[in-house]
Amino acid sequence: MGLMNNIDKQYQALLQDILDNGVKKQDRTGTGTLSVFGRQIRHKMSDGFPLLTTKKMYFKGIVTELLWFLRGDTNIKYLVDNNCHIWDGDAYKNYCKSFEPTDSPYDFRIKGLFGGPLTQQEFINKIKTDDEFAKTWGELGPIYGKQWRQWEYQYGDEYSGGHHLPTLKKQIDQIQNLINDLKTNPDSRRLMVNAWNVGELDQMVLPPCHYGFQVYTRELNNQERYHLFRIQDEDINPYKTINDTPTRAISLMWNQRSVDTFLGLPFNIASYGLLLEIIAKEVNMIPDELIGNLGDVHLYSNHIEQAKEQITRTPFELPILAIINDPKLKFDELTLDNFALIKYQAHPAIKAPLSN
Repeated sequence: MGLMNNIDKQYQALLQDILDNGVKKQDRTGTGTLSVFGRQIRHKMSDGFPLLTTKKMYFKGIVTELLWFLRGDTNIKYLVDNNCHIWDGDAYKNYCKSFEPTDSPYDFRIKGLFGGPLTQQEFINKIKTDDEFAKTWGELGPIYGKQWRQWEYQYGDEYSGGHHLPTLKKQIDQIQNLINDLKTNPDSRRLMVNAWNVGELDQMVLPPCHYGFQVYTRELNNQERYHLFRIQDEDINPYKTINDTPTRAISLMWNQRSVDTFLGLPFNIASYGLLLEIIAKEVNMIPDELIGNLGDVHLYSNHIEQAKEQITRTPFELPILAIINDPKLKFDELTLDNFALIKYQAHPAIKAPLSN
């Protein structure tokens, strides 16, 4: 029996919703959008891994970006070195800003003494080959990875006993704290990770679109545990006895303020599905439900025809994800080789321009 695919159908319905009910809005990229507000998608992970089949998805890129977040990395060099180019445009746009003239009489760029910027391809090649250049221009500011793993805050009295004291900084590892809390207090209502650090938004090349997520766990009943034990697959459920089966299920809900529905959302769905799988494995729980709360849900004006094409396609069965790893590896030590996508069948990719 094949795995049920409701996620493609929900996604196609969302595309149709935007086409039918979207209002025209301008946006920061200058492209223009059709937009609706406040939508939700839900997916049972037992139905299969939520990677869309109505167009072929670049799964390796999805894995690479998520591992980059989990490493706490904010420099595109790791992505570029692993052939993931979804952040190239943001880094290149930030680099090009340094060539824009200012009102300062000392800004020699006005006189063209330093020449113009590299092309985007030249820029990416230099990121690959020049570590110093990459260190400066590959940096995207305190985006997702920084906030997930090194949320920074200042503490200490500014003035005490007639003396000014230095301001001290402390970092919070939200992901590790989440893992610890899941192991010690799985019924907590505070199992959250937030990327929307108001004090650092102006330092980011792009404020987070998906700005936070929450997880929720519940106890599995005996019937559910027995069913897990009966499904014997060395990659998926390698349980030797009924006592080896997990006792809890875990769900994840993410919140997203801005949704590029054609290019971004399919990526986001699979990425948070993958994060749920990774966290579940780390804390020995079963992935349960994936939920996305979506704010400004839009189609760019140059994605309309592509969306209409995707709506006409009949979904295939969903694939299965296997995480094959050495138990000694931590969640932030995983590599592409630790993930296998089984039985992924999809319609051909549909090309569409990315708006930065």
